[in-house]
Amino acid sequence: MNGVPSERAEPPYAGLRVLELARVLAGPWIGQIMADLGARVVKVESPEGDETRRWGPPFLENADGSAADAAYFHACNRGKESLALDFRRPEDRRRVVKLACEADVLIENFKTGGLAKYGLDYASLAAANPGLVYCSISGFGQSGRYADRPGYDFVAQAMSGLMDVTGEPGRPPQKVGVAVSDIVTGLYGLIGIQAALAERGRSGRGQHVDVALLDSTVGILANQAMNCLIGNMAPARMGNAHPNIAPYQEFRTADGFIVVAVGNDVQFRGLCQALGCASLADDPRFAGNAARVRHRPELVQALAPILAALGRADALARLGAAGVPAGPINSVAEALADPNTRERGMVVDCPAEGYRRASIPGLATPIRFSRSSSGSSRPAPRLGSAPGAGDEWGPAPTGGASPADPREASAAAQPSPGSAPEPPPR
Repeated sequence: MNGVPSERAEPPYAGLRVLELARVLAGPWIGQIMADLGARVVKVESPEGDETRRWGPPFLENADGSAADAAYFHACNRGKESLALDFRRPEDRRRVVKLACEADVLIENFKTGGLAKYGLDYASLAAANPGLVYCSISGFGQSGRYADRPGYDFVAQAMSGLMDVTGEPGRPPQKVGVAVSDIVTGLYGLIGIQAALAERGRSGRGQHVDVALLDSTVGILANQAMNCLIGNMAPARMGNAHPNIAPYQEFRTADGFIVVAVGNDVQFRGLCQALGCASLADDPRFAGNAARVRHRPELVQALAPILAALGRADALARLGAAGVPAGPINSVAEALADPNTRERGMVVDCPAEGYRRASIPGLATPIRFSRSSSGSSRPAPRLGSAPGAGDEWGPAPTGGASPADPREASAAAQPSPGSAPEPPPR
């Protein structure tokens, strides 16, 4: 239709070999996205396994009813293979080195400098594999005065300033409800890897990518940081209100909360007309965004009773008809069950063997392509379940094919990620 080809191409990362020496969330998040995009990802774990295998409840159940791995582990390890190795054992180190010598990408999140004693640091491995893109994830980076400190998401949220602008005025600072520092560090790490791979296509050489939880969280302060740097403003906790826009916050309706996100004067006029208070749009106190920000308390005082008298569905219908950005404040369960979430294929299922349930649900990587297929059909691996000896890449395991699209219920058989005879040129 319209000249758009209907055939499905291989996943974007088909043939790419990724060695993951990472645990918990930020590094595994990168590996899962790369697996969803077609890369062959081998995750090397200690004999005890990634800590998140035990971060429950809830846990999946084996076929016999016993506890399997925690749901947390399955949130960020879909589509990978697992090797259980002990770096203190020379034979296990040799296996990791051999895998690294044939890999395109290595992801690690050990303490800064922690892999050097095993000969698994960037300098050692790059000497044997000059094309290797080596991504190090840490709390505070590979340099700087905090480099030796251990770091977790919670610490990064605290030190970055993010917690200081999250929460209600006059109440203690709050962290975001998901591990946002880990997630954005994973995304920045993936951007760095992709950039290094693109540069490798020109130079033939890999390089070291250094991303840190604190850097990444500071990096998303966006307008709050610029308010401070340019306006000499001290950002503060404002609950759900926006420091630069009004009205842009939650409102209570007769039967639940909604958010209203007015971004310009046209939308504000539409809001006033939809709520039967058109005269507010001509009030000098609210005639432009800057005026509305200055007179935010009076504006909220005028709008709140009107919305409180309406049912949530009625309020949203009125605002939607007027082109005003608004939506309900959903629970997680409501968001996952939302018809649009399902239509966009954001909840996927991977067939599973040996578990009490026939499939394992998960969240799709939210990227769609016009031609390339994406989305792994394999669940997160059991500890040490990688096929073969594990000291060379070899063929991908059966069942590792990517479906034509993760949003399609049937998974048409396609060449397995990593089954290409040679990795991409370095």
